[in-house]
Amino acid sequence: MSIGEVKGYFGQFGGSYIPPELQEVMDHLEQQFEKYKDDPDFQDELRYYMKEYVGRENPLTYAERLTNKLGGAKIYLKREDLNHTGAHKINNAIGQILLAKRMGAKRVIAETGAGQHGVATATACAMFGMECVIYMGAEDTRRQALNVFRMELLGAKVVAVTKGQARLKDAVDEALNDLVANYKTTFYLLGSAVGPHPYPTMVKHFQSIISEESKRQILDKEGRLPDAVIACVGGGSNAIGAFAHYIDEPSVRLIGVEPELAPTMKEGVPGVLHGFKCLLLLDENGEPRKTYSIAAGLDYPGVGPEHSHLKESERGEYVTISNEEVLAAFHELSRTEGIIPALESSHAIGHAIKIAPTMPQDSIIIVNLSGRGDKDVEQVFQMTSK
Repeated sequence: MSIGEVKGYFGQFGGSYIPPELQEVMDHLEQQFEKYKDDPDFQDELRYYMKEYVGRENPLTYAERLTNKLGGAKIYLKREDLNHTGAHKINNAIGQILLAKRMGAKRVIAETGAGQHGVATATACAMFGMECVIYMGAEDTRRQALNVFRMELLGAKVVAVTKGQARLKDAVDEALNDLVANYKTTFYLLGSAVGPHPYPTMVKHFQSIISEESKRQILDKEGRLPDAVIACVGGGSNAIGAFAHYIDEPSVRLIGVEPELAPTMKEGVPGVLHGFKCLLLLDENGEPRKTYSIAAGLDYPGVGPEHSHLKESERGEYVTISNEEVLAAFHELSRTEGIIPALESSHAIGHAIKIAPTMPQDSIIIVNLSGRGDKDVEQVFQMTSK
């Protein structure tokens, strides 16, 4: 079965495992998404905001000093960190907010882990004058206090979720509960490539601009495709965006990098979480396992259904990396290239640092630099100054 052959499924993964009243909402959302995604007026408006507001297209930067230091493959950085709000999340937020506007929504809800999707959603809601409620695990509000302030500054109400581990999974739980209770007036702007259909397909559609640009840019710079594309994976939105236009290019390795303490691809089994089937970390009681990452945006026990399929079909490679390697990469890119990466993105940088020296010098790696590290500097300072 090829990817996307059955609506809402990627191989055995995906689907929609939700209550009937919520299924009606998803069916309507899918109908509206299919109606507008190829509509010329919608596309024109999306292109306008991507250029004039988000600041696309962003560069594909040759990391020359890092490349020379490692002595192997050429490393290019897809600079999602240069987007307005500092990460890839704004791509999807703008796409979905334009859809919400056409659907007549006045209230928007979202979940967030690292806070970047919350900031992007609050930004989009401020621009279009919509009420905005962001659900965030209480533990993550502590780790990402600066992003909480940014969301509130933009007019959003931030709800700290204290249930469970008080992290990203619990924030998604509460956002879905809100949607069930308020689906007639509320648009759920889901930030990752997870959830019931059509969200994984919709998020991929709006994030695929990453690989659309990088493919064009690398052909312009090098005259050929890269040997590998590397991206961090939590739920999987930046990675699926970075992979999308290379999935049908078998010569390009697709490498997703996960936290060592949230190894969904390595140890996960098929299961249902948040209304969709995916690879899932389960404990001895068959419940979603407790996970941890120093990067709040990767702290999730499941993964997007298309990533699950890419792993099962062996089209994608998925590896883990330790917190120590992540922190080393965070410092290395800062010192070598003058770019402070997000801790999430540092997972991908760390793996590139590991494999580049093992590859020939005429090889090419693209690393998706999914976000900038402003939000993480205080956390890293506290971790390294003890």
